[in-house]
Amino acid sequence: MADEPPVVRLTGVRKGFGALEAVAATDLTLAAGQTTALVGPSGCGKSTLLRLIAGLEQPSAGQVVIDDAEPHTVARRGELAIAFQDPSLLPWRTVRGNIALARRLARRPADPDAVDRLIALVGLQGFGDARPAELSGGMRQRAAIARALATRPRLLLLDEPFGAVDELTRQDLLTDLPPLWREGGATTVLVTHSIVEAVRLADRIVVLSPRPARVVADVSVDLGHPRTAGSARTPAFEKLVDEVTLALARSRAEAAA
Repeated sequence: MADEPPVVRLTGVRKGFGALEAVAATDLTLAAGQTTALVGPSGCGKSTLLRLIAGLEQPSAGQVVIDDAEPHTVARRGELAIAFQDPSLLPWRTVRGNIALARRLARRPADPDAVDRLIALVGLQGFGDARPAELSGGMRQRAAIARALATRPRLLLLDEPFGAVDELTRQDLLTDLPPLWREGGATTVLVTHSIVEAVRLADRIVVLSPRPARVVADVSVDLGHPRTAGSARTPAFEKLVDEVTLALARSRAEAAA
C-alpha cells in the first residue's frame, strides 16, 4: 500500500436520481495532500459529489479515479475514511471500542497504544471507556474524527463535520482537529456551507452552483497554517471570504434569471 496521498480525478462525472439531476457533468482534479473545500447553496449537490468520490454513489456518467483505482477499491484497502455531520458512533461501544473497530474493519492490526494516542490528541483523555450517550455533541464529533483518522487514511472525506455542534464547540474543533489530518498527510475533501469555515480550513475552495452542481469558481487559499479565530479578522482572510461570497451570489442570480 502506497503511503503518499492520492490525486483524485473526476472526469465527466454526472449524477442523476431519476428525472432529478444532482450533479452536472464535472471535470475536477484534487491535488495530492491538499485540503479542498466544496461550498455551495443548501441542496446543491455538495454531499452527493462527496459520496461519488467515496464510492457510496455511482456516477450516472463519467468516472472517479483515486490515483489509478476506483473509489470502492481504495475503500476496500482501508485507504479512505469519511466522517459525517452525524457522528454515527455505535452506541454500545465505548469511544475506544469505536475507534478500534475502524482499524479492524480496515484490516489494520490492533494497536491499543495508537488508539489511546488518538483519544488524547482529540482531547478525550479520560473518556476512552465512555459510551456515546455519555458524551456531549462536541465530544462525539471528536471521537468520530479520531475514528476516521485511526486507519491513517490516504483520502479523508468530511461532510459538514462541525455542523451539529454549538458555536463555541465549533471554534474549539476548528482549532484542535485540522492539525491532526494535516500531519497525517492525507488528501482531504471537506463539504461545508460555511464560507468562513472553508477559508479557515482549506488550501482550495471549489464553489458550486445551485442544483445541479457545477463548478462556478475555484479559489486558491494562500494563507499559512495554523489559522486561528483571529485569522478571520485579517484583511487577507476577509478578502477571500468576499471572493467566495460574490461567486456564490453571482451563481445564485444566474440560476434565478
